[in-house]
Amino acid sequence: MRAVLMQDRALSVGEVPDPAPGAGEVLVDVLACGICGSDLHSATHAAEFNVATRDALGVELMDLSRPVSFGHEFVGAIAGHGPGTTGALPVGTRVVSVPALVRETPAFLGFCGPELPGGYAERMLLTEALLMPVPDHVDTAVAALTEPLAVAHRAVARAQLGPDDVPLVVGCGPIGLGVIATLRRAGAGPIVAADYSASRRELAGRLGADVVVDPAVTSPYTAWAQAAATDDPARAAPPTAILGALPLRPTVAFECVGVPGVIDQVVASAPAASRIVVAGLCAGPDSFQPTTAVLKEIDIRFSLMYSPEQFAQTFSDLCDGSLDVAPMLSGTVGLDEVPEVFARLSSDPVDTKILIDPAKIAGRRPEAAAAAAAAV
Repeated sequence: MRAVLMQDRALSVGEVPDPAPGAGEVLVDVLACGICGSDLHSATHAAEFNVATRDALGVELMDLSRPVSFGHEFVGAIAGHGPGTTGALPVGTRVVSVPALVRETPAFLGFCGPELPGGYAERMLLTEALLMPVPDHVDTAVAALTEPLAVAHRAVARAQLGPDDVPLVVGCGPIGLGVIATLRRAGAGPIVAADYSASRRELAGRLGADVVVDPAVTSPYTAWAQAAATDDPARAAPPTAILGALPLRPTVAFECVGVPGVIDQVVASAPAASRIVVAGLCAGPDSFQPTTAVLKEIDIRFSLMYSPEQFAQTFSDLCDGSLDVAPMLSGTVGLDEVPEVFARLSSDPVDTKILIDPAKIAGRRPEAAAAAAAAV
């Protein structure tokens, strides 16, 4: 089968063996897979990621001595059942899943080698017990947004929002837009959002931001303070030791950029007693002034991925329509277009969420999976 592979920071499309499902696993044909910002970062900063995961977790995320197969935001159609499966979901069923294989040594799909391909391939393996069927009324492209929206879900949960909190979302890429939609669904507001891209600012407004600013023209932090202003002491944020009580409601910022210097900027500009949730993944070293954060008594929280329950809840919200993020979808490309799209997104990130459809190259629809099933 065909797959996009990354090695030595370069992407190419090549032929790899069809994966063979093990016990409790199913083979799926990939219907759609989102291009994630972490994929872009991994292509250029894989070694730095490995250092970070080795220091934090004791393991390296990727084996860089061989090709890496990206893709962890996917929808697939079951093509065949491996040994020890129940077959409860028949061949052809569209499914989403947490991007992991439950094995003696678990595998995080999208960062493994070509023998365990991610969604940048025609086919991949999934653990049957983790599958969630996509209802007929849900578009495949929308279902493919489950994984990045689950990341946003966790970031908002990490903020522990109160009823008077006023959020600022810094960066309106896919995660920032997901945070905005999740905040709107939770009833938070007014929501302030900032991005240099006019198209992304427009999307931020469509997805629920009440105040949208261009940082090149207006300070997001001034707009944030204006939105949070209150003359009701009962609604004001708790006082800090040095600055006391400010005439502002509680303020919480979501850093969704992942570029060095942004955390420092938010710390320096946020009102005292703010909470900052860092959802942007900065691959390299970064720094901020801790004394500033201490004097202002700012809380900084970092957010990663999601729990299986948060993934399932996000999928449910997409399916019932309460989380409407279809405007995020920018378009669909085939496997051969992925290297060019990576280059474009890295230099001019105007698009929000681009999906890969391997069938555009393979020339067959994954729903017609009987032949693949027979080969299992």
